[in-house]
Amino acid sequence: MEKKSAFTSRNVFLALLGIGLLILLSGCQQAGTGGIQEITSGTPGFFNHYFVYPFSLLLKTFAEWFQGSYGLSIILVTLMIRFVLLPFALKQSKDQMHMKGKMAKAQPELSVIQEKMKKAKDAETKTKLQQETMKVYQKHQINPLAALGGCLPLLIQLPFLTGFYYAIQRTPEIAQHSFLWFNLGSPNLVLTLLAAGIYFLQARVSLVGLEEAQKKQMAMFSYLSPVMIGMFSLTAPAALPLYWTIGGIFVILQTLLTKKLFHADSSRNRKAEAPV
Repeated sequence: MEKKSAFTSRNVFLALLGIGLLILLSGCQQAGTGGIQEITSGTPGFFNHYFVYPFSLLLKTFAEWFQGSYGLSIILVTLMIRFVLLPFALKQSKDQMHMKGKMAKAQPELSVIQEKMKKAKDAETKTKLQQETMKVYQKHQINPLAALGGCLPLLIQLPFLTGFYYAIQRTPEIAQHSFLWFNLGSPNLVLTLLAAGIYFLQARVSLVGLEEAQKKQMAMFSYLSPVMIGMFSLTAPAALPLYWTIGGIFVILQTLLTKKLFHADSSRNRKAEAPV
């Protein structure tokens, strides 16, 4: 149980880290330079050159295709990024479900060792129990370092999502246009509430199918992420909560898809391996 909770906690931590970095870096940039600087082909910096500027150029190109609609451009680029990153997200979910299945099989043996570990007082006994734990891992083909590998898909996504975030911020043409009922360059309360609501729904959907202990661990995340997004959206240009809303809807559908695919596969595997 402790191992399965660890996988969930890692995802929560990285998700919160990503949101926190966006808000922190945005605040630092505005405080350090006196405002957001426009991104151009001559803006120095590796990240600016290879991530932020290409996304800004893509936003301008698509806006021209849609007769100057930067709102549609933001939606299209957001969906393109999400679809490109989808295979990484699916692989991560599949690997997590596979690892959870192995841990479920090994848990009875690990529980016995954990109970012995609580009662062990001398270092020699603890060392032997640790060796027994490793033997159980080997028996069930569990790699204790697999959790680190599971972080890789999330880390791969971060520079793309962050680069697009800054491209929206640093493309001044966006602020001069309107989309639907709101101005892309000004805060909008309705869109702020919509973005926060989508993030709350996204967090709740991620809890579907989890055990009660895991749900309790992630309960805080269900409220923290929408609060953070909502607070930042109150003063941010409406283009940013538009981006978060579209991305959040995509992630909700992605989460439902992965749960249906991999939870179903996991259930079939357990039935197939169950003793007759």
